[in-house]
Amino acid sequence: MPVLSLFVAAVGMGAEQLMGWRFGPVGIAALLLLAIGLKANNSTCASLGAVALLLLMLQA
Repeated sequence: MPVLSLFVAAVGMGAEQLMGWRFGPVGIAALLLLAIGLKANNSTCASLGAVALLLLMLQA
């Protein structure tokens, strides 16, 4: 189990770095909204993060 946790953390940090590099602070904020919404089981927060990421990806 510790290996799986380490892998998930590494993938999460990599995704955050990619969002920061490609989409700037707005991408990081959208990714955080999505992650917090999923972790807290809050569909509103997760939906806002997902829509923000989608809009950023469609813009680029």
